Amino acid sequence: MKKLVKVVAAIIENDQNEILCALRSPVMSVPNRWEFPGGKVEKDEDIYSALEREIAEELGCKIETEHHVFNDHTHEYDTFTVNLLSIKCKIVEGSPKASEHSKLVWLKRENLESLKWAPADIPAVEQLMNEK
Repeated sequence: MKKLVKVVAAIIENDQNEILCALRSPVMSVPNRWEFPGGKVEKDEDIYSALEREIAEELGCKIETEHHVFNDHTHEYDTFTVNLLSIKCKIVEGSPKASEHSKLVWLKRENLESLKWAPADIPAVEQLMNEK
C-alpha cells in the first residue's frame, strides 16, 4: 500500500484579489509544477498550526488562516498518495519570498488555469475559479 501523506496548502489572497502561486523546484517531487504553498502535517500537529509553520519556513512570512478547509482532495501519485487540505489565509506580517520554490507569482482567479498545476492542486484551483 502506498504511503498516505497529509499536506496543507495555503490559498493566500492579496488586496488586489490575486492569489499566490508557487512553482515547485526541479529537485522537489512533482517538479516544475505549480502549487499552493504549504507542506506536510507533522504528528500531533493541527492543520492550521502546520500551515502557519510551513509558510513561515517556506516563504518567511506570517499568515492568519480561516478556520475551515476550503478544499479537501486525495490524489494518488505513482509512489505515494496525498491528502491535500487547502485553506484560505491572509498575510499578517512580512512578504513571501521563495526559498524552496523556483518562483512565486500573484495571479487573478481567471488566470489560474494558465499555469501547469500539480495534479493534487487542480480541484482547489477549479473551485477557486468557479467562486464568485
